[in-house]
Amino acid sequence: MGKLIDLTPRLKTLAPSLESFSTEPTDVLSYEEQKQKILFHERRQIKRTILTEFVSAMVVLPEKGLLKVAIYDISEEGISFDIEPENGEFKLDEQVSMRVYLNQKTYFPITIQVKHVTHERSEGVIRHGSVFMRGAETDAALQYFVRFIESVSAGLKKDEGDLMAPKIS
Repeated sequence: MGKLIDLTPRLKTLAPSLESFSTEPTDVLSYEEQKQKILFHERRQIKRTILTEFVSAMVVLPEKGLLKVAIYDISEEGISFDIEPENGEFKLDEQVSMRVYLNQKTYFPITIQVKHVTHERSEGVIRHGSVFMRGAETDAALQYFVRFIESVSAGLKKDEGDLMAPKIS
């Protein structure tokens, strides 16, 4: 075993300069954690903006018809959407047929399974988180659609009423 060095005398000479340091525990914030929270929030904001204004969706209510819903966000695994409280809510694990509209008449059908329901009182909606039910007919189209939304979201801009050129007769 090696020789031990006694640092006590050296610490006593440094003691006056060490007294100014606080020994009380302090909270240390992780810069990386804060950065990830900001990036996650920004990413979700972009997706939410695009999906609520760019793409529309409706759910199929058996024997009642179509109900317009507001898409909150989308990923490769699923989609979350909002319903007005007066329209009710879906049950956990309920399978729902949904239509994602690209314009007023063109849509592709998907089937989803509700995984969580949250009453967002501050927003006045009921948010449904769901996963896509896999099916050979829609899998490829759905994955391409999700990738399209994710890739285009960073470059989209909002039209604030830009001046239109007059029609030339």
